[in-house]
Amino acid sequence: MANNYIQLEKLGEGTYATVFKGKSKSTGEIVALKEIHLDAEEGTPSTAIREISLLKELKHVNILRLHDVIHTETKLTLVFEFCDSDLKKYQDQHGTRGALDPGTTRSFIFQLLKGIHFCHENQVLHRDLKPQNLLINRKGELKIGDFGLARAFGVPVNTFSNEVVTLWYRAPDVLLGSRTYSTSIDIWSCGCIFAEMITGLPLFRGKDNREQLLLIMKVIGTPSRQQFAKMIQDSPEITLKETYPQLPKMNWAQVIPKASPLALDLLDHLLKFDPAERISAADALKHPYFTENATPSLPTSINTTIAPPIPMGPPSFNYPHPVQRQQQQQYGVMPSQQQQQQHQQAQLHMQQHYQQQQAQHGIPQQQYAPGSMQPPPMFPQSSRPQQAQTQAQYYGQYAAQQQPQYGQGPM
Repeated sequence: MANNYIQLEKLGEGTYATVFKGKSKSTGEIVALKEIHLDAEEGTPSTAIREISLLKELKHVNILRLHDVIHTETKLTLVFEFCDSDLKKYQDQHGTRGALDPGTTRSFIFQLLKGIHFCHENQVLHRDLKPQNLLINRKGELKIGDFGLARAFGVPVNTFSNEVVTLWYRAPDVLLGSRTYSTSIDIWSCGCIFAEMITGLPLFRGKDNREQLLLIMKVIGTPSRQQFAKMIQDSPEITLKETYPQLPKMNWAQVIPKASPLALDLLDHLLKFDPAERISAADALKHPYFTENATPSLPTSINTTIAPPIPMGPPSFNYPHPVQRQQQQQYGVMPSQQQQQQHQQAQLHMQQHYQQQQAQHGIPQQQYAPGSMQPPPMFPQSSRPQQAQTQAQYYGQYAAQQQPQYGQGPM
């Protein structure tokens, strides 16, 4: 490494790695050097192997770029693109008591959802989303980093570990012991981060799994017996160790009064107790929150006494065009006639492109067709342990009644 990069200063230190600011001798580019010391007996940590294998395949503007890997007998160095701050530090430095202005919040959650959608489209679960793992560069671009707990999903993988995600950002189904989760685990974390950007404080700050669950139920309500039974049917590993108090759902406007109605509606779709009810990243990007008055403003801190020392501020994104009539009706927003014509023209252009690709390569059109980006159903409910059946029976045979309705859809 000494031949290729100059080590400038230490940026941080963790259990397994130390991160330095560095500089490329050949190009002069500033980089981040993540040094992992290797144990002679244990070898390369599994987290490093996962991070390298996944990041070499995930190339996206909102995912931290891995430039190089340098391997010696005693040390493994990962060379990343350099970012000036993480989201937590950015909130502390440029927010009002940690709360970001609406334009910055909308830009950052849009970029986070874009990056996570790309991960899910490529069948990768991050499993450790939190503000400290989201990096911000000088351009105001948000980058998803730290893929040490990430995992590729798909057949024949059936179960995962439930020892994932920092407690405050952990989904309730995982807190209950689910091991057959899917993309919904990252969507919950996105919702928690979204709320934290608006308020400046973590939404659920439990000390352990039980307290975390109770705090979640206090805000979004305790699931009914039918909902618990369905979740047990979908994820047989879920165990209900106690009878939880029946708490009503709070009005989001009371929980986060400073947020706009559209922001609260998006948040409500992200933070559903039942993972099957959470919105996908692809659908979240089409939410009217991003299409109503969608031009983001620069952070208010740019023109105040707490102006950042570098030109931060989110870039101007081309937010998605208002979606089709059927999707807009879902949220009570209707596109104008001009918007409909523009959308139809764009769809026609895309269709012509797909037909050209089909004719050129002889590949069935549905592989190119828009809207085919959702991961396939991963976890068919073909069998359940006796424990899950016992719990379902305890809750009044609700699982048996609901089985024809829910089927084998993706989680």
